[in-house]
Amino acid sequence: MIKFLDLQKVTSSFEPELSSSIDRVVKSGWFLLGEEASSFEGEYATFIGSRHCIGTANGLDALRLIFKAYIDIGVMKEGDEIIVPANTFIATILAITDNRLKPVFVEPDIDSYNLDISLVEQQITEKTRAIIVVHLYGQACWSGELNEIAKKYNLKIIEDNAQAAGAIIMAPGSGLKAQGEQGLTTRRTGSLGDAAGHSFYPGKNLGALGDGGAVTTDDDDLAAIIRALANYGSTRKYVHDFKGLNSRLDEIQAAVLRVKLHRLDADNERRREIAEYYIKNIKHPALILPKVYFEYLKADDSGNTINSSTNEKYLMPLDHTWHLFVIRSSIRDKVQKYLTAEGVQTLIHYPLPPHRQSALKEFNQLNLPITEQISSEVLSLPISPVMQDEEAYIIADLLNNLKG
Repeated sequence: MIKFLDLQKVTSSFEPELSSSIDRVVKSGWFLLGEEASSFEGEYATFIGSRHCIGTANGLDALRLIFKAYIDIGVMKEGDEIIVPANTFIATILAITDNRLKPVFVEPDIDSYNLDISLVEQQITEKTRAIIVVHLYGQACWSGELNEIAKKYNLKIIEDNAQAAGAIIMAPGSGLKAQGEQGLTTRRTGSLGDAAGHSFYPGKNLGALGDGGAVTTDDDDLAAIIRALANYGSTRKYVHDFKGLNSRLDEIQAAVLRVKLHRLDADNERRREIAEYYIKNIKHPALILPKVYFEYLKADDSGNTINSSTNEKYLMPLDHTWHLFVIRSSIRDKVQKYLTAEGVQTLIHYPLPPHRQSALKEFNQLNLPITEQISSEVLSLPISPVMQDEEAYIIADLLNNLKG
């Protein structure tokens, strides 16, 4: 059987460092708000490129705390509107509704599955306070147009970076060069907006051995309030300045994440190799593959594009970490049944969109046809840094030989 994600194999690939890190915490006798969490926060902030990182109990809490902090600061209040992609996991919406804010659903781009930025401005009202971008499936959702809209209407941009840890966008002035570009500078998702929520759920590209999350931001005041809110609203023991939560990244999970963080870029690159193979080799006419808009040339140490006559190498886009490799098909259920019978595990992300969930019945009447089409057609294929080339070959061959 080809597992959708072999977490046992992933975990084993980090040994013996993983067990040593856990043993170190156990022997220390300190399990919360200690050196491991503090060190991870510093290391992850540096990795992302943000001034602050605050560990939380999970990714949903990370987003909840961002909104809660903005309300305490006075930037938002109950009933304010938050623009959010309709095509996302329900946690993105719950972070809004939990703070008595109103989600305003915007349809996705049918090709990228991310927020269609061209539709955002028409949804802005005098009650709009923020835009959430979700880097869904690992693909960065960002543009200069989005930035300009936020500035024009004085809106916060909040990133849901749960699925895109390590994704890099390119901007003018750097070492890596895109075809036709003069020079680029790199920034990671999670450092693009005013604040970002991250998830370290075990199946994520950077996964803990249980739940975990974080907030990253450059805003000193926001960071201080989020840190207090996550610790019962306390800045000093038994002194509570806010009505807070108990949402802290524990020492064992922080130690695990420190081990895994060192390999995140390499693991994401392995995911890109598998995605590249799928895209080049899956040819069945009934299957719609992820759209890839840019390919980057490898640069030498001086930032110059390698001469195409000697050592040219095309890389998959760095703005996609391929947390999930999602195909689309009008015969999705048939494809899934066929692969299951052949011993290939697949999943659907996601079979029922948030606005159709009973938990959000107040939005059930919304007409969001693109979101609903996506949910009825998507299928996620196996992809992970421990996946073998032969497994990708088998999956591509099976799909190409699908009848009908």
